[in-house]
Amino acid sequence: MLLFLRSGMMVMVLVSLGLLVSVNGAHLSYEYYNTTCPNLEALVKNTLVPIFLTDPTAPAAFLRLLFHDCQVQGCDASILLDSEGPNPVSEMVSSKNFMIRHRKSIGLIKSVLESKCPGKVSCADIIALAAKESIAFTGGPKIQIPLGRKDSTSGSYKQADISLPSAHVSVDEMLQIFEAQGMNLEESVAILGAHTLGVGHCVNIVDRLYNQKHTNNAAASGNNMLEKGYEIILRVLCPTKVPLTNLTFVLNDITPLTFDNQYYKDIIQGRGLFGIDSSISKDPRTSPIVKSFAVNQSHFFQVFASAFVKLSSTNVLTGNMGQIRSDCSRLN
Repeated sequence: MLLFLRSGMMVMVLVSLGLLVSVNGAHLSYEYYNTTCPNLEALVKNTLVPIFLTDPTAPAAFLRLLFHDCQVQGCDASILLDSEGPNPVSEMVSSKNFMIRHRKSIGLIKSVLESKCPGKVSCADIIALAAKESIAFTGGPKIQIPLGRKDSTSGSYKQADISLPSAHVSVDEMLQIFEAQGMNLEESVAILGAHTLGVGHCVNIVDRLYNQKHTNNAAASGNNMLEKGYEIILRVLCPTKVPLTNLTFVLNDITPLTFDNQYYKDIIQGRGLFGIDSSISKDPRTSPIVKSFAVNQSHFFQVFASAFVKLSSTNVLTGNMGQIRSDCSRLN
């Protein structure tokens, strides 16, 4: 049972202290490390803070890492596995994992935990904890999540190619993806609010700007229309149909280092960076929710917190399934 307590603009998510909880059918626990690694969350947070202070973009990277891990096989740290042998299998081979960063930082946190609680904490739990600390550090809700995930014993870049949504995902496809993770309509719109952190790369938006067929279809549907001034800015920042370099990027919203509801304010004004951002602001099913989040940040935080717990508990391995890797990048 989730209980949301509001304090100003901050939402604290508290959970009744049952030994086991079931999220998306997975048996995780809010007390999982109480005896085996009682200082776990403090150790993770203390290791992350210097990373955050050195690299202000790190919170967005950790949040994206969780999304990309959970979309492929579930939240099992498969994204951290490197290829071994002559045949590449790592999910990082997939072009859809372009610019995934801070995988080695998860390894750093793992090494700290191994020195304090050897063989106890999974890499999958570390990814989830790093993401939730990233949200809190940047001003978002403080979310308590159940733990007890195990690490997978396999990864597949081919599965990543299939499972990770494209930059052109539709509202229907988006809702199907998040419904499969147990989210309702409001939670599905809320989890996209993670776009409030970080940047998008030109390679993922040039079709919106320079593909005539795409542009005509968008104009006809009214679902992907860009505010004219914002479109001009995007064309200046991404001046060619084929980006000069894959490293060129655009801010997701005007407060890319702060977890807030600015994302929703922007997309209402026609300043949605990705097609899905514009689409949810126009679709009759999602538009009222977007407007609600734009005017009520506390409500957005509350719904996002619920959605985050579901996302981070997607298809997890628990009990005797999987393993606890001693090195996050390779199997035991």
